[in-house]
Amino acid sequence: MHIRPVPFDHPDAVKLNDEVQAEYDLRYGDGGDMTPLDPAMFAPPGGLYLIAYDERDRPVATGGWRTQDANDEGYKNGDAELKRMFVVAEARGRGLARRILARLEDDARAAGRTRMVLETGTKQPEAIALYTSSGYAPCAKFGLYRDYEDSRCYAKPL
Repeated sequence: MHIRPVPFDHPDAVKLNDEVQAEYDLRYGDGGDMTPLDPAMFAPPGGLYLIAYDERDRPVATGGWRTQDANDEGYKNGDAELKRMFVVAEARGRGLARRILARLEDDARAAGRTRMVLETGTKQPEAIALYTSSGYAPCAKFGLYRDYEDSRCYAKPL
């Protein structure tokens, strides 16, 4: 596997984003994540977007982080927000999400961010297991889904 930084609007990123949105819709029945995202949010040094490619150069996993600071959605100064962590079904169980997560944490730390935060949901138990086993702890809710009962927010000091 090869993990490469790409712009959020790269065709492979768009393809994987469409797949993760379909999975969110399948699990929650709500059409997918409505959080507004712009490719500029993931441009270094204020963010990073990664795609893992398999041995045949097919995009199979993705994840990114974007800068957040204190605002009325509950973020704190120094936050880096994890977005669009996803592994296609046929590539799951190979540790790709954990590898991408580690690279994103390292990059956010190097960019001066002090805390990695993420929002997931109760219908994504494998995501919750990944994050809690990687040192993330529940935190005060933030972001677009902070008032949703199924929403779960986690944070980890960088």
